Amino acid sequence: MSTDVVVIGAGVMGSSIALELARAGRRVTVVDKAGGVGLGSTSASSAVVRFNFSTHAGVATSWEAHFCWRAWEEHLGCVVPDPVRFVRCGMAVLDVDAAPRGVYLPLFDAVGVPYEEWDAATLAARIPGLDAGRYWPPKRLDDDAFWAATDDTLGAVYTPDAGYVGDPQLAALNLAAAAERHGAEFRFRRIVTAVESAGGRVTTVVLDDGSRLGCATVVNAAGPWSGRINDLAGVGSDFTIGVRPLRQEVGHLRTPGGFGREESVGIAVADMDLGVYIRGEVGGGLLIGGTEPECDPLEWVDDPDAVNPNPTSAVFQAQVTRAARRLSGLTVPNRARGVVGVYDVTEDWTPIYDRTDLEGYYVAMGTSGNQFKNAPLVGQMMATLIDRVDNGADHDADPVCFVGPHTGERIDLGAFSRLRSINTANSGTVLG
Repeated sequence: MSTDVVVIGAGVMGSSIALELARAGRRVTVVDKAGGVGLGSTSASSAVVRFNFSTHAGVATSWEAHFCWRAWEEHLGCVVPDPVRFVRCGMAVLDVDAAPRGVYLPLFDAVGVPYEEWDAATLAARIPGLDAGRYWPPKRLDDDAFWAATDDTLGAVYTPDAGYVGDPQLAALNLAAAAERHGAEFRFRRIVTAVESAGGRVTTVVLDDGSRLGCATVVNAAGPWSGRINDLAGVGSDFTIGVRPLRQEVGHLRTPGGFGREESVGIAVADMDLGVYIRGEVGGGLLIGGTEPECDPLEWVDDPDAVNPNPTSAVFQAQVTRAARRLSGLTVPNRARGVVGVYDVTEDWTPIYDRTDLEGYYVAMGTSGNQFKNAPLVGQMMATLIDRVDNGADHDADPVCFVGPHTGERIDLGAFSRLRSINTANSGTVLG
């Protein structure tokens, strides 16, 4: 069988890329080892839409992408039976030395992201029950210092347009449905066993059932399995940025008062001071994740398929107890409840959206943890990159620039290069 493009991975990234390439008139085949759309890292995403990044490209991409979520069916270009919902609840990013507001506020000003600067009193007033104490650095629960009182306080930066996507898998399903309307084909329960090339260009993707997909272009959007796919293709030796799979847990619990209820969805909180982020859910509920504090070991994995899929008591207790330190009224259940995912993480938590040294072979990898929010735009950026490179652009020497259709912002795609230097201004966490 012959096709123009093979996209490996049917998560939110692969589905978005498939949509934009199919829209551009290419014949697209999407291959995934799972039994359906968005069943990997996508389903484990907290789906937070925020704008705090340490680079212009990061802020501009997230701000542009949020307009896609706000007008979702317009972005899809069609009506879908069950469109995903974007909840605009706002986010308060608490002050912390590791990610000072002086780094990202000038970027907000440049891009046009609205924000408010809150002192401790305003923070406590705007989020009732929130303790505005400064406890930095985050500590383990068995450290007596965790429980110590403080007289120091912190403020926050509030972005009213931040929020979350109510069902991350449904978002991927919406994108896949739109892609299919443009002729994209999805193949599930199929494992890529080889990526063949000739004359320095990709030619064929081989599947475990013996199928051979002849193609001119391959996009690796395989999430935590992306490294394996690169190995099959023989690419990656020139990457200056490392990528590894990471097991992550996100806790879920009922909420006190009105936080997270449908009639009063609570403001999301990014709290690196204690090492957690918190967001409500429509209809009640609270999601609590970690921000990779130095006191907590990271669970890097060699085999994404061998990961324990069940939330653990130790991680749940740590995350929820930290959240309870910040929000009065939270109680810590004895039973762990939440989701487990395997994230595909780069050294600086910035993704790689790029070509490779194998002609026709592209990667959208290192996206897990903080790139779900950008998925609608990633499809457009990758389609633009592929078109420009196919037409002779030397992206490595002169990076392609993508212009956001909603904001007009120029986004240098070199910021997501496989050959970039590590961004030292980055917080070194999921918050970017």
